[in-house]
Amino acid sequence: MKIPSVTSIVALLVVCMLAMPPGRAFPVAAAGEYAETPIRELTLGVSAQGRPITAVQIGVGSRKLVIVGDTHGGPEANTHELTVQLIEHFRANADQVPPPTRLYLIPTINPDGLALDTRFDAAGVDLNRNMNTNHDACPENDWSPTVFGAYGIVSDTGGPFPDSQHETRLIRDFLLDASGAIFLHSNAGLVFPAFCEHAPSIALAQAYAEASGYAYSRTWEAYKITGGMHDWAGSMGIAAITPELISGVDSEFPQNLAGVQAVLEQAAVLLPLPEDQIAADIRVPAVIWRYWKSHGGEDMFGLPLETARRTEHGLVQTFTRARLELDEDRADTPFLVQPAPLGTQSAAARSYGGDDAAFAPVAPDAAPVFFPETGHSLREAFLTYWQRQSGLADIGYPLSEEFEATTVDGRRRIVQYFERTILAYYPEDDSVRPEPLGWRQLQLEGVAAPWMAAQVR
Repeated sequence: MKIPSVTSIVALLVVCMLAMPPGRAFPVAAAGEYAETPIRELTLGVSAQGRPITAVQIGVGSRKLVIVGDTHGGPEANTHELTVQLIEHFRANADQVPPPTRLYLIPTINPDGLALDTRFDAAGVDLNRNMNTNHDACPENDWSPTVFGAYGIVSDTGGPFPDSQHETRLIRDFLLDASGAIFLHSNAGLVFPAFCEHAPSIALAQAYAEASGYAYSRTWEAYKITGGMHDWAGSMGIAAITPELISGVDSEFPQNLAGVQAVLEQAAVLLPLPEDQIAADIRVPAVIWRYWKSHGGEDMFGLPLETARRTEHGLVQTFTRARLELDEDRADTPFLVQPAPLGTQSAAARSYGGDDAAFAPVAPDAAPVFFPETGHSLREAFLTYWQRQSGLADIGYPLSEEFEATTVDGRRRIVQYFERTILAYYPEDDSVRPEPLGWRQLQLEGVAAPWMAAQVR
C-alpha cells in the first residue's frame, strides 16, 4: 500500500473537521434569543491534533469585529492571555459593545503551537504566512513557501500551497462576513494595517494606535511579510490590522483594552459593512463574492450566470461550474457559504455515464486516500486538486471512482463524480477542471420551467 504524503494526511484531518455536523458543533441562537443572551460561546472547529478552537461572541450588531489572539503558538502566549482577559472584561461589561457591532474574541487559532510551545502549527507551518494573499494588487506580499519569520529568519514554513492548513481555512471562512479583524501579535510595540493601500485598514490601525499608545507604522518594516492574515483580510475588503505588543511576556491589557474600546466607539466609521461586487457585469452579494474569490474564483467556480436569488434560508447564485448557497442559519460558522450538491444530483442521473463498477465501493487500500463515508478513493491528479481546493468544503466526498466519459467539450476524458462537482482530467496540459454543472443546472431548470412552451417536432 502506498503511504500517504504529509499533505494527504493534512487533507484527511480537514475532512474530520469539516465533516462535523454543524448543528452540534456550532450552536445557532434561535430568533429573539440574543435579546436575553447577548453573550454566547462557540466552537469553530478543531486543530490538526484535535484541540478545540473557540470564540466568544458579545453583541448582535451588523458590523462583525473579530479579534484573533494567539497565532504564533507558545512564543506569543501573551496574546492568548490578553484575549482571555478581554473576554473576561466584556463578559462583565457587555454594554460596552455598542448596538452596531457584534464582537468575537478567539483566544487562539493555533492551539497546537500553544501546547507544543512552538511558533508553528503541528505540521511546522507558520499560519501567518500561509494565507492566500495573491488576491490584492500588491505582488510583494504574495504567498510564498519560503518566508521571513521571527527576527527575520528565512525558512520554508509558508506551507505547501496557499491556505493549505485547515486552521487558516477555518479563520478564512469565519471572516467571510466580517467588517473588521484585529490579529494580535508580539513583540514590537506598534500597530500596522494591511499592506496594499486599503484605506479602512489604515484608519483602523491609526485609531487603535492612538488609543493604545502603541506607535503607528504604515508597514512592517523589519522584513517582508507574505501570506499574512491581515493582508488576506484587507484583500477581501475587511478592515484589518496587526497590533504588536511591546513585551513578549506581558499581556499589556490596559493598552489593548483602550484600543479595542476606541474601535467599538467608532464602529460605524471604522468597520465598513461588506460590499457587493461586480463580476462579468453581474452583481455578486458581498459574502458570496468573498467565498467565490477566496476559494478559487473563476478557475474553480466560473463566472456568475445569474443575479442572486432569495431563498427560504438565504441567497443562492449560479456560476458556470457551481451554484453557491448562502445559508443564514449557518451565520458565524465556517459553513455560511457552500457549493450546492450538484455533483450528487448528477450522480443520481448518471449525467456523464459510468457503469456500475465505477460507482461500486472499493477496498480501503485501493488508493492513497480512502473515504469510508462513501466507499470511494482519491489518487494522483484528482487527489492533488482536491487537497488544494479546500477538499470537502468545495468539492465534497468522492461518489465514484475514475472512469472515462465524454466531457462538455465533446472529448473523451477521465472523470470522477463528487458531491459538489464532477472533475475532469485534461492530459494536454496535465490539469484538472470542474465541469460546468452550474450552467447545466440552469439549462435543466429552464427546460422544466412551467412557462416553457412545449415543442412538437
